[in-house]
Amino acid sequence: MSGFPFEIHARDGAARTGVLKTPRGAIRTPAFMPVGTAGTVKGLTVDQVASTGADIILGNTYHLMLRPGGERMQKLGGLHRFMRWDKPILTDSGGYQVMSLSQLRKLDADGVTFRSHIDGGEHRLTPERAMQLQADQIGADIIMQLDECPALPAPRETVEKAMRLSLDWAGRCKRAFGAREAQNLFAIVQGGVDPELRRISAEALVAEGFDGYAIGGLAVGEGHEAMLATLEVTTPFLPQERPRYLMGVGKPIDIVESVARGVDMFDCVLPTRAGRHGQAWLESGSINITNARFAEDATPLDESIECPASRDYSKAYLHHLFKAGELLGQVLLSWHNIAYYQSLMQRLRDAIAAGRLQDFLDQFRAAQRA
Repeated sequence: MSGFPFEIHARDGAARTGVLKTPRGAIRTPAFMPVGTAGTVKGLTVDQVASTGADIILGNTYHLMLRPGGERMQKLGGLHRFMRWDKPILTDSGGYQVMSLSQLRKLDADGVTFRSHIDGGEHRLTPERAMQLQADQIGADIIMQLDECPALPAPRETVEKAMRLSLDWAGRCKRAFGAREAQNLFAIVQGGVDPELRRISAEALVAEGFDGYAIGGLAVGEGHEAMLATLEVTTPFLPQERPRYLMGVGKPIDIVESVARGVDMFDCVLPTRAGRHGQAWLESGSINITNARFAEDATPLDESIECPASRDYSKAYLHHLFKAGELLGQVLLSWHNIAYYQSLMQRLRDAIAAGRLQDFLDQFRAAQRA
């Protein structure tokens, strides 16, 4: 597999900045993908999401296969047409949600049988079905292999068993995916926080050959330092010329530190989930807009960000909206948070291009501590 053209424009230490070129548009890296779980980035229109500078969003196979269903999605022209988003979409495989949300699941070597968290109906997900759903029915641009992701901490034998099952499923996904010019297939490196298991997983997947490589099984309970240590022992085994995607990691400090360790792509529900609960992300960390100290604060969240939600509304007004139970408050904070994340990615790209990532890191860490 060769994959979409991936041009690395600059390097600074292990960090890189460049462009992943897809038929639906260029993805500037490092990139943050807002999560559109059920065909929508919660609370926002696609125009609002695009206005923040997002080049790509993530769709969730588990949720879409349950509702509206893969066959219906295909009949309606795929997810791009369905939700009116004309830029690239990456879909996760659904495996993580099967493991975490399903009321009842039975895992075997062939796949996983589970009951819907919506209506209790029984469903079956195999590597082949995951490819059909993502590539043919949802119509994603970047498709993820089906994998098993155990929660951490877990015994080594549990982690190794999941890693080896994921390797087997990766090969099956590749065969089912076949040769496609307009879509890419990414493999997922597993192995918990065990350096040896991560090496075995990465080397086997690279030997098999994929369009990109994700690092899965992190941000599942292992802690910040263990996550960074795992990245440091994993990324050296991944090809320099292909994109690297750290799945489900979304705190700004985690993103910044991971970029410094060679990661190119991120996704997380955190910006919109936080926004719906009154949490706004800023350079100094996060604030809770419902706090009484914002009741008469006439300043905006961040007037340096080219987003109406960040620039044009006072903290006092946002505080009022949440206190009054007005939905607009949730919309504006979600919009701001996505815009803040995209601004952060642009500043990371600029710092790498200028060869001053270490200065950026030092300033960012200091602001977070303060």
